[in-house]
Amino acid sequence: MTAFTEIAIPHKDILEGRFTLEAYASDLWEVVKGTAPEEYRDRELFFERTFETEGLKSIVEVAKRRLEGQPSDPVVQIQTPFGGGKTHALIYLYHKAKEWNTKVFVFSGDKISAKESTLWEEMERQLTGKVEEFKGRETPGGEKLKEFLSQHEPLLLLMDEIHAYLVSASAIGVGESNLASQSLLFIQYLTTTVRSLHKTVMFVSLPTSSPYADVASENLLNKLKGILGRVEKVYTPVSDEEVANVIRRRLFSKVNEDKAKKVIRDFLDFAERENLLPQGVEKSYYRDKFLKTYPFQPEVIDVLYKRWGSFPTFQRTRGVLRLLALVVHSLINHRRPYIRLADFDLSNENIRRELIKHIGTEYDSIIAQDITSKTSGAKKVDRSLGDSYKPYNFGTAVATTIFMYSFSGAGERGATIGDIKLSASEISIGSSIIVETIEKLKENLFYLADEGLFFKNRPNLNKVLLDKVESISVDKVETVEKDLLKSELKGSFETYIWPQSSGDVPDTPSLKLVILRKDNGMKEIYENYRERPRVYKNVLLFLVAEASERAGFEMELKKKLAWEMVAKDSNLALTEEQKREVKEKIKRLEGDIKISLRNLYRKVYVPSRNGLKEIDLGIAIYGKERSIDQEVYERLKTEGEIILNLSPKVLLDKYLQDRDYVEIRQIYESFLKVPGEVRMFSKEEFKEAIKRGIKEGLFGLGRLEENQVNFLYFKEDCEVNLSGDEVLIRGEWCQIKSSEVKFQGQDQRETKLKVGESTPITTAFTPYTDIESEEGKSISSIKLEVQIPSGKFSEFIGPLRLINARFKKVKVKISIEASEGSILKREYDSSIKEAFSQSGIIVEKEEKR
Repeated sequence: MTAFTEIAIPHKDILEGRFTLEAYASDLWEVVKGTAPEEYRDRELFFERTFETEGLKSIVEVAKRRLEGQPSDPVVQIQTPFGGGKTHALIYLYHKAKEWNTKVFVFSGDKISAKESTLWEEMERQLTGKVEEFKGRETPGGEKLKEFLSQHEPLLLLMDEIHAYLVSASAIGVGESNLASQSLLFIQYLTTTVRSLHKTVMFVSLPTSSPYADVASENLLNKLKGILGRVEKVYTPVSDEEVANVIRRRLFSKVNEDKAKKVIRDFLDFAERENLLPQGVEKSYYRDKFLKTYPFQPEVIDVLYKRWGSFPTFQRTRGVLRLLALVVHSLINHRRPYIRLADFDLSNENIRRELIKHIGTEYDSIIAQDITSKTSGAKKVDRSLGDSYKPYNFGTAVATTIFMYSFSGAGERGATIGDIKLSASEISIGSSIIVETIEKLKENLFYLADEGLFFKNRPNLNKVLLDKVESISVDKVETVEKDLLKSELKGSFETYIWPQSSGDVPDTPSLKLVILRKDNGMKEIYENYRERPRVYKNVLLFLVAEASERAGFEMELKKKLAWEMVAKDSNLALTEEQKREVKEKIKRLEGDIKISLRNLYRKVYVPSRNGLKEIDLGIAIYGKERSIDQEVYERLKTEGEIILNLSPKVLLDKYLQDRDYVEIRQIYESFLKVPGEVRMFSKEEFKEAIKRGIKEGLFGLGRLEENQVNFLYFKEDCEVNLSGDEVLIRGEWCQIKSSEVKFQGQDQRETKLKVGESTPITTAFTPYTDIESEEGKSISSIKLEVQIPSGKFSEFIGPLRLINARFKKVKVKISIEASEGSILKREYDSSIKEAFSQSGIIVEKEEKR
């Protein structure tokens, strides 16, 4: 989109950064003396940069008619809130009087010292160049005043800051009275006199309330209003609807309306798609309003003029002008199509100073801590939203918008999500990112209110939380982590948590899971048991924490502990809403910590022929109810690292291919001791495999006695005791010997095979393999389409791994359709897409609503 600086052209002084803040502080007295900034001193330039409001037109018309002797109001009070355009209107009248060649008397009560001059003395000095008739601190009478003024008609009287003069004059004694009382009497005479003349008009500016915090000054203002109230007519120079025109004329030399309409049309199309316009606001109404305020969004003017302008110290028109001049200059090189509240650069000292002087200097550090510093919460959110959103700095933009909505002299504070979307959205990006940003800011800002979207000068629960977090010791974290681990183990293994030395893990045949916080002690435990080499290596399984996950886990753990401390701290005097929020946070963290603990302890190491083999459990699946050790067990079973049902065929192929017999105990011991050998959960599973093999005729059972093998069982039920003399015998030999035994009718098992002797097999003898079944045929390719029931995906992984092991080229595509529910975008991005990314999973097609 076109940059606003190419549509609304700022005045040269703003473009070049040569403007001063004083340029927006109108001063009638400086104009009279000829020392005001050029924008006010030069009549043509002043008229060029002044938007003639309806009120200003009325004031000028009243003055012109009266000075020409036509019926009109003789005394006019210009009354607006502080900074509402009073002085600007008087300067406008002053320049008009000079244009009309009319005499002018100007009194600026905050510039003329009550000790040095009185109202009547100053009047005579300006109109005659000397003080003779009105000299002294006692007011001249009404007749004398009338005679004097009639000599100088047509005459324009401009009275500014009268109240300020009266406050000063009240300290100067005049007989039994004081100069303030004499001045009030003079004003009473003056208003009566002006009314009786035909070509004299008097304009007086008054504040709506006393800017001084004392009863005496308030009383003086009320007396002044009482005197003027009998003859005055009140005019307002600038209405709320005209403020935007005043600002635009003052800051910009010209605006290309056609280009502005194009930008506004594009914005409104986006706002309509995203449903951003406030309830009840018609698109056409907002368009017209935006066109008047362009390049500023309407919300910029509304918030500054109505909210910030309600502070007694904030000069509404002048203050808004000064602030927006700074904002425009700060954005000249940013190529923004229009200016939002989100674009106020709070890191700009001049902009920041213009704001915090109305709300308290403590906000200087609050802004830095929460919004502008590199380590601020808003900047953390900028970085956390991902690379695609990084150029837009949504964290800073949303936080800035909330800040601008946070303050009002009338007590109104805070923004709605709709307000923030309207003032911080980018039209090229869906507004849902604003909601996500707000949620992240709630977790990261220290001075964002717990009860709404506004800033305050007291720390919120996040800051309280941080203080508690910093008080939690390392030992406390370790203790709680260990307790959590214990609670997440269901006894699937003989488990050893954080052993301090190799001697803490027994060197026994049972299958063990050793859990380590770090992997630097793993090798020592694996290789040794105390001072000697470890014998039973193949039964050792290690579960080791992933270093990259530790910081996140420990922070979540500390947060949970801290929230529990907050809940118990009666000194904090939490509101009921805060108590509910703390309770919810604790509950949410309990679930998150379980997932984080599992993600932390995700690296499994199992013995292999080449050392310890790593198996990564991957990112945890939400909603899975398995304990950590159960998940390790299931994964190792799927990987074939733990075998539940040992196939007798494995024993045949592995141990009896090139030998006639093998000692059973020797096989079992190799399973326990030799890294990478078959690993079973219990001795009974091994026995059952042997018994099945004998029953099926894959091999027979014998006993080794005095260097001879006694044939005992073949194709029949038997018992296996794992005694040192039990052997497995090749099926071919058993087939022959079993026939001989039956042929001879012998019941006793006396057929022997000498140790080292090969059994003679004739060419007519066919080794026993059973009749080849259908299961024995080879399959060269597989193509499957499967539908996996919800919750059964882990059961799909095992067969998939087997396929992957048997075939060189395996391609898997999975279609996921999920409906009738919802998931937060941040959860979808962090827990699903991020998990896919880490696993190298390519998402070829993505549809979501």
